[in-house]
Amino acid sequence: MLEDAFGDILLKAKLGLRLNDAALARKTGLSADDLAAWTKGKGAPTEEEARAVALATGLDPGKLADAAAERWHPDTALPADVRHHPNRPHPSNGYLFFLEDGRTAALVDPAGYPKTILDAIAQGPYTLRYILITHKHADHCDATADVSRAFPAAQIVMHKADAFAIGPLASRALAIVDGEELPFGEGAAIRMRHTPGHTDGSSCFLFRSTVFTGDTLFAGSVGRALGELSTYRDILDSVRTKLFCLDDATVVMPGHGPPTTIGEEKQHNPFF
Repeated sequence: MLEDAFGDILLKAKLGLRLNDAALARKTGLSADDLAAWTKGKGAPTEEEARAVALATGLDPGKLADAAAERWHPDTALPADVRHHPNRPHPSNGYLFFLEDGRTAALVDPAGYPKTILDAIAQGPYTLRYILITHKHADHCDATADVSRAFPAAQIVMHKADAFAIGPLASRALAIVDGEELPFGEGAAIRMRHTPGHTDGSSCFLFRSTVFTGDTLFAGSVGRALGELSTYRDILDSVRTKLFCLDDATVVMPGHGPPTTIGEEKQHNPFF
């Protein structure tokens, strides 16, 4: 199931552009009541109506019509060197990715019940080298202290704009610098990409042919723009310049929803 349905996409575009239903109705000739209902997930527009909404909000008409009709869903397998665990009770994704030795791992977004995360690490069993945090929201980092306590040698990595969210551990966190690399394995590295927009410190982590995107990019959508300094335009620019430059076969592991690929997102994401 995709993270965002048509109504979620419409809401994010309206908020990003600061368009209310009355203004959008004037731009499209559609009913403000219908627009409000669709935003709340009640009913769905016709193909023609979806295309009118897209033209008024800067979205791609064909891709938005596909989203309204639920015509697309990615069919992307989890990479062999990645393990997924749900960050319950949050509706977010946590990931472990590991080296060929099967013993050394990095954790993406420590959140939810600590036992779930610690059990996932123990299943390796893995030695945890990095704790990588994509952004400041609790559903992506509220278990950081527990995981760090269990693995004190693991390096916490987080952008300084968001690091206050992990409290005193912020002083120990390695600050993300866009484009720099973290050594991980023989001749390999994790590349850090600062992708502001969802939050000011939102970041992605690229390892080989997999990118962990937090709430910057989802299958068929993007995160809501909640930055204090960064904007809706920033999140779209972040995806275009920092993610869509990657190879089309790169697997996208998002903070919510199913995995996808860069190529699939270029073809199907209504925001682009």
